Amino acid sequence: MSERIAFLTRQSPSRFWPFTLLGVMLAAGAGYLVGTMGVAGSVLAVLLPVGMLLGVGVLLEPRFGLFLYVQFCFVIGFSRFAQVEIPVGTLVDALLALTLFSTLLNGKEMAWSRLRSPLFVALSLWFIYTVLELFNPEAPYRPAWLYHVRPFSLHWFMVAIIVLVTPIKRSDIRIMVNTWLFWSFLAALWAFKQKYVGLTTAEWAWLNNGNAKTHLLFGRLRCFSFYSDAAQFGAEMAAVTLVSVIRTFEEKTVRRKAFFALLALVYFWGYAVSGTRSALFVLVAGLAFYLLLKRDFLKLTIGAALATPLILLLMYTSIGSSNYEIQRMRSALTPMNDPSFLVRLENQKKLAEYLRDLPFGAGIGTSADTGARFSPHHFAAQIPPDSWYVEIWIETGVVGLTLYIAMLLFLIAVGVKQVWQLRDPWLEKTMLCLLAEFFGIAVMAYSNPVIGQFPTNGILFISTVLFTTCYRWDTRREAEPAVHYHAYRNLSI
Repeated sequence: MSERIAFLTRQSPSRFWPFTLLGVMLAAGAGYLVGTMGVAGSVLAVLLPVGMLLGVGVLLEPRFGLFLYVQFCFVIGFSRFAQVEIPVGTLVDALLALTLFSTLLNGKEMAWSRLRSPLFVALSLWFIYTVLELFNPEAPYRPAWLYHVRPFSLHWFMVAIIVLVTPIKRSDIRIMVNTWLFWSFLAALWAFKQKYVGLTTAEWAWLNNGNAKTHLLFGRLRCFSFYSDAAQFGAEMAAVTLVSVIRTFEEKTVRRKAFFALLALVYFWGYAVSGTRSALFVLVAGLAFYLLLKRDFLKLTIGAALATPLILLLMYTSIGSSNYEIQRMRSALTPMNDPSFLVRLENQKKLAEYLRDLPFGAGIGTSADTGARFSPHHFAAQIPPDSWYVEIWIETGVVGLTLYIAMLLFLIAVGVKQVWQLRDPWLEKTMLCLLAEFFGIAVMAYSNPVIGQFPTNGILFISTVLFTTCYRWDTRREAEPAVHYHAYRNLSI
């Protein structure tokens, strides 16, 4: 050993000079960043080498890029605490593009035949339609198309290709679901800290930058945790509450039932402190859909017996009205008594007049914040959509909205068919959770644009591919035709 060390020592001046040069260059680059950008430069000097290592990892293994994407969906929310503006959308674009490029580099290991799936056909039709919207003559500023096409279709299309062809294992699905629940648990704890301890300086700055009007109502804070806003946080908390409730029903042991029941309570209180009324429909619609999927009359009866009295108490009594969170839930069930909902209906009437002769809409990127930024005087930017479907309607017209809703219904139908054919207990309960959560979020999207925001959109993009192609991991089903042999070759229990 001593001789080996001595040999390396003698050889180091000539053999290891490239590493020395690289070290000097990195040190000089770090010094330049710190000297010119201060604190932001020092952070960048640390993140750049880490980013390079992560990029190499993605190129070597596409699944790593997919895992990184899931983490990124949640970490993006921390950009609020940065001292400089971070182009989060561009970073996600780059990550997905790099992961997609990695699947091509590792093409021999990919099951390209799965691109013939009904899911990919439906997504491709929608993606092509949104690309054609780039040539919509009504669009006042065409470059704005790039900002909204990403949550509309581009990211979904890219994720679908990656998840379909990559040899994902059962253990990978476990990791993704557990990661989702873990980040959600941290988000709930952070919201409790906002509610009962207080906000950070960065959070107060965010509120004072125009967000207080929607997050400080009657002196009450709508908690937003480290998500983009309270609506997004409330939707995610309702979604993971639904998942935890379903897992409570589905688990066999008392210990695991108790664990998921406790998680459901934590997540539900996180939903409550968000003050997001429409998120209640994620729970109501998602749980009802789950019970229908189970085709279990006893559970359906028990669920209806438990839910109906609670809904009636909220709708027709004033019990608990002194509690702000309960009163917010109550107002979700009586929308015609809510002035803000009536304003939305009035806005939709105005939009119907504008869009009467625009079957293909005003063009992608003309409404919401992007429209206000690039074409503030256009009619599409004058009226807030306040709904994901209304936003789709404004920008892609009645043709686009019809195509989009038809695609969602088709994916749900395919998912139902696939889940009903499953024989593996673990896989069945996992896919039931993902399918019911997707249905609940789709219902809620009428009143909030949550499908177009992180982390909800990232979770939905992946889960739709999983539950529509869940046969790939069913260990108890009879052997599939040869077209699916790649899935079974890479199967891991």
